[in-house]
Amino acid sequence: MPELTSLILYTSKIDETVAFYSTHFGYARHDTDGDRIVELRPPGTGTRLLLHKAAKGQRQGQTTVKLVFTVADVEAFCAQSKERGLTFGPLHSGDGYVFANAKDPSGNSVSVSGRFSTE
Repeated sequence: MPELTSLILYTSKIDETVAFYSTHFGYARHDTDGDRIVELRPPGTGTRLLLHKAAKGQRQGQTTVKLVFTVADVEAFCAQSKERGLTFGPLHSGDGYVFANAKDPSGNSVSVSGRFSTE
């Protein structure tokens, strides 16, 4: 089966978006000479984020997409993120899972979730 390996985020705030995903989710920036896309690689396995400069009239922060990061302890992750400058909204829980939401610098929805096992 095909595997989702990358996701393109259109943004007018490349540097701020790099800093956001590097600081809060451990991604590392990789640039290729002559390429217009900035690649962010996750600290382990996972989906790569490709940052593409948004066109002037292009709408950013679409609510139809949410990036979900699975973490072992949502409450602890949110507390640590707040110390680094990212405040998540309230914790939501039900049927054995918990999640919290935030936005990246371009207004994209980001969530941390304990829905899926990290093992």
